[in-house]
Amino acid sequence: MSAFAGRYPTRYQAITIHNIRKQPEWQRLDPELREAVEVVSRVLPFRTNVYVVRELIDWDKVPDDPMFQLTFPQPGMLDPEDFRAMRDLIRSGATREEITAKANEIRFKLNPHPAGQMTHNVPYMDGKRLWGLQHKYRETVLFFPAQGQTCHAYCTYCFRWAQFVGIEELKFESNEVDMLVEYLKRHPYVTDILFTGGDPMIMRARALRRYIEPLLSPELEHVQTIRIGTKALSYWPQRFVTDDDADEVLRLYEDVVKAGRHLAIMAHFSHPRELSTDIVREAIRRVRNTGAEIRMQAPLVRHVNDKPEVWAAMWKEGVRLGLIPYYMFVERDTGPKNYFEVPLAEAVDIFHKAFMQVSGLARTVRGPSMSAWPGKVRVLDVAEINGEKVFVLDFLQGRNPEWNGRIFFAQYDPEATWLNHLKPAFGKEKFFFEEEPYYQWWEHEYQDPLAQRVPVAEAELVMAVA
Repeated sequence: MSAFAGRYPTRYQAITIHNIRKQPEWQRLDPELREAVEVVSRVLPFRTNVYVVRELIDWDKVPDDPMFQLTFPQPGMLDPEDFRAMRDLIRSGATREEITAKANEIRFKLNPHPAGQMTHNVPYMDGKRLWGLQHKYRETVLFFPAQGQTCHAYCTYCFRWAQFVGIEELKFESNEVDMLVEYLKRHPYVTDILFTGGDPMIMRARALRRYIEPLLSPELEHVQTIRIGTKALSYWPQRFVTDDDADEVLRLYEDVVKAGRHLAIMAHFSHPRELSTDIVREAIRRVRNTGAEIRMQAPLVRHVNDKPEVWAAMWKEGVRLGLIPYYMFVERDTGPKNYFEVPLAEAVDIFHKAFMQVSGLARTVRGPSMSAWPGKVRVLDVAEINGEKVFVLDFLQGRNPEWNGRIFFAQYDPEATWLNHLKPAFGKEKFFFEEEPYYQWWEHEYQDPLAQRVPVAEAELVMAVA
């Protein structure tokens, strides 16, 4: 039996609004806050577990504790008018149908699928749209395995919250492994496949192997890197240590490495406390021993990690444990963004102050980065050029590969929190990417997707008739 069996919970137990009252910690919350959690959780997903509740949250500091803010719905996450409307419905004893109808009305106002995820990222093959697959950047394909569209716990800021609220038209998933393999065969310039969700590591090892093993065949040698986006190391490290198929998961990782592929675990760590327990450190050690690489990333989130000291401590500890700092993201323009967002000017200041506190080994991190419609846009700095205060930005990755690394400038705006809030600097009417065409990856009427550059307006027309 594992040495951790008696120290940490080994049986996964999800905690939701339906069973939270059984937890002793629930009684420590102010009644008004308990009601707020219940109200918001009728609109946005709420799911945590006993490990998070017992090991990561400091209940003496609730509600300000960052891990509580990260995992428990907060009253400020809804517009005040929407919050009051939902609260009054619940208090009045409204039917389940009435509450669900109001919740859905609020949800559709929260931009459930930002950055063209449902409109411009879903490719075609043989005239059929491939739901559950996204191809935004030339080298990288995202796949959403059907069994991996939940998580060990939900982050309150999650930009994929729409996957978890029970509305079928907002779900994005697939279990068609053959479709994925065929698509990759036809696109030899794809080098990376990212399994994402939800969280693919919620799946049993056997299900995970069903998706990954076919990608190791010689005819897909151009797929050099397999990435798994996960927060399991943070929220349920037992997945790699004490779960009954933990060893089987690690054997799969070893098989990927032995097949000559690079396996990258894209681990979301939002706060240094997630790296503080003995069991997460053991999980990291075991994963790294398979030959897999662990990269750490997270968005900058108000109330959770909006201080440079938090990021510096997290990067330093990550490097000590063998992790590679990768991204500081800007909170996406979806869901409860008004509660969590940080202005770009503040974000770049936090990044620079944290960056100055770490050694070169941690300076692999990039940010603050917006995963916006045209691509991953980084805020490099605030500068004054020819008497004009501007944001200096560049493309870490663009829909058009020719945009990658390109620097551009925007008027300084201390209130801006997203790319679409910015205006071009130096009297220009449009940013360059608003005028130039981008590569269209979809295979519809074009034989060779690389041979066609489709202007934005034409791409939108294609979507309108698809």
